[in-house]
Amino acid sequence: MSNGLNGGVIAPGAWWTVFQDPELNALIKRAEKSNLDMKIAEAHLRQARAFRAASEADLGPTVDASASAFKQLQSQNQPMIGALPLPANFPFEYKVFQAGFDASWEIDLFGGKQRALQASDAEWQSAVEGRNDVLVTLLAEVARNYIDLRTAQQRLEIVRRNLVLQKESTELTSARLNGGIGTDLDVQRAAALEATTRSGLAPLETSLRIAMYGLATLVGQSPGELVAELAPVKAIPSAPPLVPVGLPSTLLQRRPDVRRAERQLAAETARIGVAESDWFPKFSLTGDFGYEAVSTGKWFEPNSRFWSFGPSFKWRIFDFGRVNAQVNAQTAAQEAALATYRKSVLTSLQEAESAMVSYAQELNRHQALSEARTANQRTLKLANDLYRHGRVNYLDVFDVQRTVFQADDQLAVSDQAVVLDLIVLYKALGGGWEAIGATQPSTAPP
Repeated sequence: MSNGLNGGVIAPGAWWTVFQDPELNALIKRAEKSNLDMKIAEAHLRQARAFRAASEADLGPTVDASASAFKQLQSQNQPMIGALPLPANFPFEYKVFQAGFDASWEIDLFGGKQRALQASDAEWQSAVEGRNDVLVTLLAEVARNYIDLRTAQQRLEIVRRNLVLQKESTELTSARLNGGIGTDLDVQRAAALEATTRSGLAPLETSLRIAMYGLATLVGQSPGELVAELAPVKAIPSAPPLVPVGLPSTLLQRRPDVRRAERQLAAETARIGVAESDWFPKFSLTGDFGYEAVSTGKWFEPNSRFWSFGPSFKWRIFDFGRVNAQVNAQTAAQEAALATYRKSVLTSLQEAESAMVSYAQELNRHQALSEARTANQRTLKLANDLYRHGRVNYLDVFDVQRTVFQADDQLAVSDQAVVLDLIVLYKALGGGWEAIGATQPSTAPP
């Protein structure tokens, strides 16, 4: 028996289109634009882009402009001036006007700043994959809630159809009792079955509303806003006869959580280089240029100019213990990131394999339930005919009616399970973000 899977064909990016349901397609499009989790992920992505731009700017020189104008009074009793013979009109109080530029450039001889940029690059790429991971989950949740909605509608229809048939059975048993060919026991059994079936309406109505409210929240609306739009009854979308899933080896390329873990590992590895760069001296070029005068009229005269320029050197030679601790701490962080990456790989493989097994086995179950439903419907028709002619008692009809109702309901639940298992499978394969996420302008390189 075929398992319904085709491992030799690449899994579709827009996997939800295999259900051929325009309303589901529209809901997914609306969720991608309006979902609040997506907006949060987009904001985190913009934040990572900004941090990456700051790290890139740190490779170049910094230039600061400054200007000041202030009035100053010197002490007449300070050690140097107080010991000198000064004229009576010596200006202890005066104004100072200053404007200029300060520049500094740390030369990245040992690669610390370059490694910091590599870490920021990896963090930005991790944020991209984080956004894609949120999108994968969102697409699956929209589809799952939509399938739950349509399943609840179909199960409600099954209950209502069975109530009509059971009401007819109750009327038939009552007529036979009045005609002297039936028993009160048959009437009570028929009434009890009808009441039991009717009791199933309330929980299904609850499931229906919960699915509607869930969809509304996912598309960024208040819970009740989609009730009227989704109220018309529609069939549960069916899975295609053969589902392309691709090869397990493509998981590492498709799943955003695995790609994100790999980028986090790259970031932590780069930060080891940042920490190790503190073992080495820092060389910088510094300088300043400006004008300073005691009056605005002489502020920008050539004689008011001042400047300085030269190299500087700094080395944490007596702080190696702290540097060594920082290197060790970052190495431990990198080892944790490596373990996280390996775990994400194993988890992705386990989820994909489990989803494939669940989907294939549910297809087998669905086929068996479909065959049982067909057989039970034939049995019910035969039991009703025999009962009308008095050849069987109502207990036989009662048992068959109950079995048919259960078979119909189980088949609807299996319809739901097949599609939900397929959704879980495509989520495990990491599909969906390629069809939507890759086209977003916010994922372009800075």
